[in-house]
Amino acid sequence: MTTETWLDLRNVEAWLGDRPVLHNLNLQLKLRQSITVLGPNGAGKSSLVKLIDRSLYPTVRPDAHLRLFGSETVNLWALRSRLGVVSSELEQRLHLKTAVEEVVVSSFFGATRLGRDQMPSPRQWEQARDLLDKLHLHSIRKRCYGELSDGQRRRLLIARALVHQPEVLVLDEPSRALDLQACHQLLGILRCLILAGTTVMQVTHRVDTIVPEMERVLFLAQGRIVGDGSPREMLRPVELSELFKTPLNVVEANGFRQILPR
Repeated sequence: MTTETWLDLRNVEAWLGDRPVLHNLNLQLKLRQSITVLGPNGAGKSSLVKLIDRSLYPTVRPDAHLRLFGSETVNLWALRSRLGVVSSELEQRLHLKTAVEEVVVSSFFGATRLGRDQMPSPRQWEQARDLLDKLHLHSIRKRCYGELSDGQRRRLLIARALVHQPEVLVLDEPSRALDLQACHQLLGILRCLILAGTTVMQVTHRVDTIVPEMERVLFLAQGRIVGDGSPREMLRPVELSELFKTPLNVVEANGFRQILPR
């Protein structure tokens, strides 16, 4: 098993406009170690994802650095072959009239739909359709993005993120707005990806979406890391009650956990 560090943060601070959103983050994430970043709304979780996909830049400080796969300078085209990101911002950028298979194949060009000069190869079309098949979307590949349910959209975005077979997949609130069936389908996909060797980083406020294959849980609150450890260490009543500032109990079954009011 490789121990290469894919994300290395040292004393990282970030601002959105005139508002600080992340404070003095120190963190190392390694390949083949899947992690859930857990925290309440407004904790800075989405800002952390934006740091990773380079849509948010850290404050320049002499004692700070952000390294992706060992480098502080990032070639975005090269990064796509190693890192896939699924975010709500991407979901909002997709055109409602774009066909499902075009949403996936356009990712080869770093676009959200195909332009006139963008001609996918037969191999690229085949890869896109294989991914749609694996994520149970092949039967709706000719439908428009705007016709899909929330669960189908989320699986489609995962398929799109996987076209370059990235080593790391980052998911920002992947279970948001999903019903029970769609959520369970999503969790099954995440489990399969992790078991197949993809490093998954899930950012969420929901304990019940932390699959048993997750090896590490990071607590984020008010832009700061306030806890870091194994699921068994972190997903306990005292620790979760402190994180969410409300008294909670934890019920565990088949490797999953559910939180209940105390």
